[in-house]
Amino acid sequence: MSTMEGDQWIFSSNSLPSDPRLMATLANGYLGTQVYGDIFHVNGVYNGAGGNCHRADIPSPCFRLVAAKEKVLTETFALNIKTGTFIHTLQCPSFTATQQIFAHRSYCHLFVNIVTLMSTQGSHPVSVNLQSKFKIESPDLNLQEGPDFGEYKYIFGSTLQSETDSCPVKSIHMIWTPVPPSLELTGSKEKTWVFLTAVCETENNVKEKFDEGLTLIAEMQLYSSHERAWAEFWAQSCIEVESSLSTIQAVNGCLYYLLSSLPQLGYTGEFYGISPGGLSNGRSKEDYWGHVFWDQDIWVYPNILLFYPEMAKHILKYRIRTLKGALQNAQEQGYKGAKFPWESALTGCEVCPDSIYGDLELHINGDVLLAFQQYYYLTKDLDFFASAGGWEVVSSVAEYWCSRVVWSEEEQSYHLNGVMPPDEYHWDVNNSTYTNALVQTSLHFAIDLAVSLEHHIPDIWKDVASKIKVPYDPKIKYHPEFDGYEIGQTVKQADVVLLGYPMMFPMTIEQRMNDLQIYESLTDPDGPAMTWSMFAVGWMELKKIQVAQQQLEKCSANITEPFKIWTENADGSGAVNFLTGMGGFLQAILFGYTGLRIAKTHLSFDPILPDDITRLLITGVFYLGNKLNFTLYSDIITIEVTSVLGGQNCTLEVYFNQLEPRLPLNIGRPVSFPTRAGQVQLKETDSTCT
Repeated sequence: MSTMEGDQWIFSSNSLPSDPRLMATLANGYLGTQVYGDIFHVNGVYNGAGGNCHRADIPSPCFRLVAAKEKVLTETFALNIKTGTFIHTLQCPSFTATQQIFAHRSYCHLFVNIVTLMSTQGSHPVSVNLQSKFKIESPDLNLQEGPDFGEYKYIFGSTLQSETDSCPVKSIHMIWTPVPPSLELTGSKEKTWVFLTAVCETENNVKEKFDEGLTLIAEMQLYSSHERAWAEFWAQSCIEVESSLSTIQAVNGCLYYLLSSLPQLGYTGEFYGISPGGLSNGRSKEDYWGHVFWDQDIWVYPNILLFYPEMAKHILKYRIRTLKGALQNAQEQGYKGAKFPWESALTGCEVCPDSIYGDLELHINGDVLLAFQQYYYLTKDLDFFASAGGWEVVSSVAEYWCSRVVWSEEEQSYHLNGVMPPDEYHWDVNNSTYTNALVQTSLHFAIDLAVSLEHHIPDIWKDVASKIKVPYDPKIKYHPEFDGYEIGQTVKQADVVLLGYPMMFPMTIEQRMNDLQIYESLTDPDGPAMTWSMFAVGWMELKKIQVAQQQLEKCSANITEPFKIWTENADGSGAVNFLTGMGGFLQAILFGYTGLRIAKTHLSFDPILPDDITRLLITGVFYLGNKLNFTLYSDIITIEVTSVLGGQNCTLEVYFNQLEPRLPLNIGRPVSFPTRAGQVQLKETDSTCT
C-alpha cells in the first residue's frame, strides 16, 4: 500500500488497506458506514435482546468504480476530512472517472455517491463499471420491497427482536437510486451521475427526505450544502499544531472521526450515544456490538464539550433518556437510585453479554456524573438540571451510591465492596480507589447542585461523601488500586492515574508522581490505546515533557494507514475506528499541552509544549457563553475572546494570584503574557451570568 504525502486534511493512497476493517468511515451522527461496505448503521437502531443486542445491519447500495476495458494508469483513494468526503479517482488513457462518497453532514438521512466521467480524448464513448455487493437482505431486518418511488427503489422492514419486552422493534425505510452495472459517456466530454440514498424510520419521512435530496440535486446544492456544514464545524473550533505532518494529521483525523459520530449543529432529534467503534461499526459480535460504554463519557465527551457544549449535551440527554432503564437496573440488584449499564443501547437496561462486567463495573455511574459536572461548570446551565432531567440523573446516582456502600465499624468509613475497577484484570475487589473517589466526587457535585437548585440535601449524602474510603498507602505515598492490591500486579489500562485527570482528585505533587511512576511500569504494554495519553497528561502536569512525549508516542502504534483509523490494541486487535483511543489522544493535546482544567469557578491553564511543537492554537474554546482562542508558544500565551454566544453576559478575566493585577478579556482584544499557570474566570465585579 502506497500512502501519499503532503496534505494535513487529505489522507491519500494508491491502494486500499489489505484489512477491510481499516477502511475509512463516513458518518453524520445518524447514518454511518465503512467506505465500500455493504451495510449502513443507524443511530439507535439495534436488533436482539439483552446481551445479543447489536447494531442492525441495513443493506447499502454503495459501489466501487472499476475500469471496464482500458488499462488503469493511476488510481487514488482519498479521505478529505475537511469536507467529510471520500474520493476515488481512476485515470485511464482516454478518460478520468471520479467518485465522491459522503454521509450528508446537515441532511443526516442522506447518503450520496457522485460519479463524474470526463473524456480526455475527444467525445468518443467511454465507460466504467460499478461494482456492488448490494443485496436486499439482512440478518437483523425482515425486509420487504415496496412499490417504486418514481424511478427509484424502496424497501422497508423492522428489526427482528427488541432489546427488552417493553421496547418496540425499530422500523427502517430506504429509498435509493438503482445502481446499473456500468455508466457510459457518449456525445460529450463530461457527465455527472448522482446516486442518492435516504434512510429513515417511517415511510412518510423517507419520501420527504429523499425529495429534499432531489431538490438539492436540482438546485446544484447537494454537495455544496454538505461542504458548508463541515466548514461551519471547522470555522467554529479547530486545533492548529505547528509540528510534523504526522502529528497534524493525527490531531485532525481524530477530531474528524469524533465529530462524525455526533449530529449536526442545531440538531433537535433524539441521539443514542457513541460506541467505541463509532456508528460505522458494531454489528453482531464485532466492535462491542455498537454498545455505549464509559468510553463515551470519559474519553470522547470532554473534547466535544470544550468546543461544542450544545453537541456534548446530546450525550447527556442520552443518559437522561435511558435513566428509566438505569433505575430498573438498580432495583433488580436490590438498591435504590440508578445504576447506569456498563453496556448501554436503546433503553438503559444492561446489555453486556458478560454479566460480570455489567454487575461489577460500577464506576460507570461516576463516569456519567463527571460528564454532567463538567458541563455544568463550563456552562452554568442551571435550567438543564432544573427542568430538562439533569437533576434526576444526578440525584439518582447519589441515591445509588448511598444505597450500595456499607459501613465499616473497624475502619470507621464507608466501603464499596464487590466491584470491578477500570483495570479489568481484577474483579470482585473491595474499595476500588478510582470508583470510590468517583463516589465522593459524585456526591460533592450532587450536594452543590442541590444548593443551587434549592433542593433538600439528604444527610446520608454528606456523610458518605466525607467518610467514603479512598485507599492510600502513607508509607509509599501512593494510591493502591484497591484493598489488598500489591505493587507488581499487572494493570490492564489507565485506572488510578485517572484520579489526577480528569477527576482532579486532591493530592500532592509527590503522590501524583508516585502514582504515575508505579502504575506506568505495571500497566500492560499491550493494553488499549487510550491508556498512554492519560499517563502523558499526568507527566505534563508535573512538567516532565520528555517523559510525557514517550507515553504519547506509544499511541502512534495504534494509528493505521492510510486513513488514520485507530485500532484498540497496538497489534491491530480489538475494536477498530477506536474513538476511545482518539479521544484520549485529543485530550492529551487539549488538556495536556494546554493544562486546561474545567473547575467549579474557573477554567485553569498551565501550558507546556515539547520541542517539536513550535506553536499550538486552540480556537473556539467555550466558557460561560464566550468563545476563546488560546495561542501557545514555549514562552508566551495569548488569550482572546472572539465572540459571546446566545446573548449571555459573562465578562471574563485572567487571574494569576492575589498580588498581581487581573487582565480583562474583552471581545477582539487579545491579552498576551509569559507562559505560566493561571485561570480564566468570571470578572470579580460580575458575580452572575445572564
